[in-house]
Amino acid sequence: MRERPTWPLKMTQPTIPIVNYSDLVGVGGGARDRAIAHLGTALQNVGFFILDRSPVSSALLQQAYQVATQFFELPEPIKAQYQASGKGGFTAFAQEQAKGYTVPDLKEFWHVNAYSLSYTDAPWPQEIPDFQPIMRRLYAELEACARVLLQACALYLGQPADWLVDMATGGNTVLRLAHYPPLLETISPGSLRAAPHEDINLITLLCSATVPGLEILSQAGEWVPVQVNPDQLVVDTGDMLQNLTNGLIQSTTHQVVNPHQADLSRLSIPFFVHPRPEVDLSPQPQFLHRTGGYRRYPEITAGQYLQQRLQEIKVKTDEGGTDG
Repeated sequence: MRERPTWPLKMTQPTIPIVNYSDLVGVGGGARDRAIAHLGTALQNVGFFILDRSPVSSALLQQAYQVATQFFELPEPIKAQYQASGKGGFTAFAQEQAKGYTVPDLKEFWHVNAYSLSYTDAPWPQEIPDFQPIMRRLYAELEACARVLLQACALYLGQPADWLVDMATGGNTVLRLAHYPPLLETISPGSLRAAPHEDINLITLLCSATVPGLEILSQAGEWVPVQVNPDQLVVDTGDMLQNLTNGLIQSTTHQVVNPHQADLSRLSIPFFVHPRPEVDLSPQPQFLHRTGGYRRYPEITAGQYLQQRLQEIKVKTDEGGTDG
């Protein structure tokens, strides 16, 4: 693994790669090929890009934030009733911390995952009738978008179009509703809304947040503040894709910084795309000659990798994702 940079780093605003979704789904012509090349180059050289003209409905995203706000405003005892390890549902404030850090992140969140979409005993907030149907629709739209991006990434890597899609089919992909409450005077020194970290999954699709705060570390070692429009998504690669490609595509370090106004809350919705637990993430031989000729990353399955990371970030569930 690459060494973690020394903080703080210079903040700047270099050019952020932008990929047009309509070009990725175009039929024929050179626009699609150019978009795939642009997407792959962005992931290889930068580790993230902005997806423009996202197929995810901005009206649906607004509805999702409305019902999420209603949930997080519920009294703490009511929210606590929806904690259900591995089944989706609620995780209380300051229960997750970034790998390598000793203080927790300043957030609480709700997960929609494969279990909560499939089983009747999965937790859903009964106080908010619109919550479940809205989140199901948002999950479906993000999942469809993720398939297109995974296909484009596979083609860039010289693999069959469904190479990554097949890995993710049946995986425990997670839709997270992340809430960052106003800052308390009693927070631990050094605590951030989300400390610098890399996601563990294949790719993450991050919807436009309600307020700024996301910063992504460029390959040049510079912090890039990112806030997109409702019709755009931020897409970054995780450690699993990095492992699979032997570092040809690198995962992206990012954080959510504390606001200057302590009373400012924040909501965000990341979508963490996971492979099935049995998928072999060992560096594939076809990438070795492009990455120095030897294995830089471990031989490991997705399930083993996830459990290892969950122990590192102090999460007692079988779900994934560390960013919001």
